[in-house]
Amino acid sequence: MSKIEFVSKNKENNRSIFLLKDVTPALANAVRRTIMDSVPTIAIENVELSDNSSALYDEMIAHRLGLVPLTTDLKSYTLPEKCKCNGEGCGRCTVKLVLKAKGPGYVYASDLKSKDPAVKPVYPEMIIAKLLKNQELILEATAVLGKGSQHVKFSPGLVWYNYKPTITVNNNYSKFEEFKDKYPQKAFKDGKIDKKLIEENNLYDACDGINDDIVKIEYDPSTFVFNIEPWGQLTPKEMLTEAFNVLNEKLQELDEKLGK
Repeated sequence: MSKIEFVSKNKENNRSIFLLKDVTPALANAVRRTIMDSVPTIAIENVELSDNSSALYDEMIAHRLGLVPLTTDLKSYTLPEKCKCNGEGCGRCTVKLVLKAKGPGYVYASDLKSKDPAVKPVYPEMIIAKLLKNQELILEATAVLGKGSQHVKFSPGLVWYNYKPTITVNNNYSKFEEFKDKYPQKAFKDGKIDKKLIEENNLYDACDGINDDIVKIEYDPSTFVFNIEPWGQLTPKEMLTEAFNVLNEKLQELDEKLGK
């Protein structure tokens, strides 16, 4: 039976590392692909410009707005194709944002005012445009839930994994001085190779294969180290939980079709 164990979380960029145990490579890759391609997030889909006297074309403004990450509340919104309005647009599947700015100065993501306080730019200081004196930018944007398989702007983040490594270090090997310079400097502490530094700096590949009598790295083919680096719309925990919900739905749908 597969198990999940969170290893660490970087508070600065919200990046998380967790172990997925007792699974096959196929399942590990399915989890990775599902997080990036099928976990929905909210992003701007349509833009109506009332005034744009900036140096940028309307299409460029719309493109930049679409790439602004927005905080996502999966409990309050549903995908347009699954909504009761059949995708026509209602409060359950869309959210409106307005922007009014006048130069001189920069137009920031924080200038986007959302009708729903739960949906707002993740990075308020993202620059959308620069306005000169008397230039204006007035628009209304419509944001919807979508999936990374539709457009990368809906992808919640980057996910990658590798087999769980086991490190054995022997600093007392007779030929240590001969091979010492071939190892990365970040792996050393007080002149000795430090196992924890190899793990913290992800130096497995840099240390592997130089000399197995000094540093030997073995991999467990049934345990995977997952790295989740979100763009900010969702937390790593939300991304992982929703990914398993999506996988479960797909498996249930497959089971129903096979049973017919």
